Amino acid sequence: MFTEQPELAVRILRDHMGVPLPDTPLVRQEERTFNTRSSDDFDADVVLSLGPHTSPLHAVIIEVQQDKSKEPKQLSRYAAALWLLMKCDVTVLIVCPDRAAAKYYAQPIDSGLTGYRLQAQVLGPDDIPVITDATQAAANMALAVMSVMVHGKQRKVVEAFTTALNDTATDYATKYTEYAYSMSSFEIRCLLEELMASTSWPVYSPFAREHYGRGLEEGQAEGKAREAAKLVLLFLSARGLDVTEDVRARITDCTDVETLEAWAVRAATVRTAHDLFEEPGQ
Repeated sequence: MFTEQPELAVRILRDHMGVPLPDTPLVRQEERTFNTRSSDDFDADVVLSLGPHTSPLHAVIIEVQQDKSKEPKQLSRYAAALWLLMKCDVTVLIVCPDRAAAKYYAQPIDSGLTGYRLQAQVLGPDDIPVITDATQAAANMALAVMSVMVHGKQRKVVEAFTTALNDTATDYATKYTEYAYSMSSFEIRCLLEELMASTSWPVYSPFAREHYGRGLEEGQAEGKAREAAKLVLLFLSARGLDVTEDVRARITDCTDVETLEAWAVRAATVRTAHDLFEEPGQ
């Protein structure tokens, strides 16, 4: 009946059930398999399941957001896709070192699908304690790492973390050091490097030996690349070009300053942001 009269479904929903549907005479039957249209794959940072593998009780999606660049609706897509896959409730946890980003993602997310609004759980700077006591840091090194990431501009936070490493097994100390270094800003990395050069630094760490004496140089190069990427995005924005999430990610992920400078020059003449990556003459 619905196959032969697709408009019947519209009348029932709109006229009898009060569901607000678009007022259009164009009603047609589509393919019943939802994956017939091309779509991009999307990956979350971390996905966890709770309970038996064959019948999970709950799933958790974890995203680390340094800024407000990710479209909130994408997070609702993650949750819906995982719910369909695992057939269990899903919680989205967003870790935001930036206070403005935390406030942004803490708002209910309107997915665009009637009745489906996602409320993500946001772990922001105000939710992560300022750990300045080495004993407290040693008791929870994972939390200490996040404290360095968010509050590491306070020297005592980094000092407590590095001191706590002395009471941590070598393998774990190396991992926690790598986590803190990779997750932190340039300024905090410089402070970590400064403490690496001190006699109190746990020199048994392979990470410390590898990065000793060259971390600052790498940080400076990273800072130059970050500024060059901002310049490219500024040029594109000034010209009113649409910058998609993929384009933005490719620009900000680039660490080669020469490439970014070439893109900055090209940004002045390209017709679309995607043309930025095409070599001249192609």
